[in-house]
Amino acid sequence: MTPFDACLAALKQPGPPDNLFSTVDRALAETVGHKLFTLLYVAPNGKRVKRMYTNRPGEYPVGGYKEITDSPWHRQVIQGRRAWVGYDAKDIAWAFFDHELIVSLGCESAMNVPVIYAGRVLGTLNLLDAAGHYKESDVARIEPFAALLIGPFLDAIAADPG
Repeated sequence: MTPFDACLAALKQPGPPDNLFSTVDRALAETVGHKLFTLLYVAPNGKRVKRMYTNRPGEYPVGGYKEITDSPWHRQVIQGRRAWVGYDAKDIAWAFFDHELIVSLGCESAMNVPVIYAGRVLGTLNLLDAAGHYKESDVARIEPFAALLIGPFLDAIAADPG
């Protein structure tokens, strides 16, 4: 069974999406690798994001909102609906306010892939690893996994009180 096939099987399972998220986590680790993997959805007001999955809950716990700020990263990924790849610590510092924590985890490259449905960015699939780990061609390998997350993202957004 391929990593993507394992995700398709998890998608068909009843119940909350936890099994799907952990299966996607393992599949992405096998497909492109990562040290840190998170999923964030855009809250209904469009002004905040909320973490709905993480493989590092000690450093990046599920829940809690983070305010969206207007930035080049936001304009590319959220407004422009285009993935972003960062290659080194300088790119991490450019994109993320918590860059010091990210780098302390050994993550100096990142790939953020928007989860899109009907032209609307529902949130992002976020992978981080050592410097130089990701390349632009990895985006096409990850986008099918992002598509599998549309349902859980829509459910999370619908259940969000804000």
